[in-house]
Amino acid sequence: MAASGGGFEDPSADVLARAAASFGLLASPARLHIVWALARGESDVTGLAERVGGALPAVSQHLTKLKLAGLVRSRREGRRQVYYVDDPDIVEVVHLLVDRLSDRPAPARRRLHGL
Repeated sequence: MAASGGGFEDPSADVLARAAASFGLLASPARLHIVWALARGESDVTGLAERVGGALPAVSQHLTKLKLAGLVRSRREGRRQVYYVDDPDIVEVVHLLVDRLSDRPAPARRRLHGL
């Protein structure tokens, strides 16, 4: 890591790329809702689909992406696959962001030029 002007070391390019990929996955409202729900307690895909209001195949695809990224894990219970988030840091980041935004009024939507 390289030192920055404030005395803190900058993260490596690899760490920044992995963080950006994780945030990219959480940029989907559906996936963020799934992680939020799983941070509150484990569930199977049927329960998640009911909770987040998504179609079963779509929720299953989101779970696959979240699992591949290491944000969600699963275990088999009989014939059911149960999903959960076991990384307290992911839970903390999601809770912090959602809680903070819940306390603030929504800003006026502006279009960003040049992005």
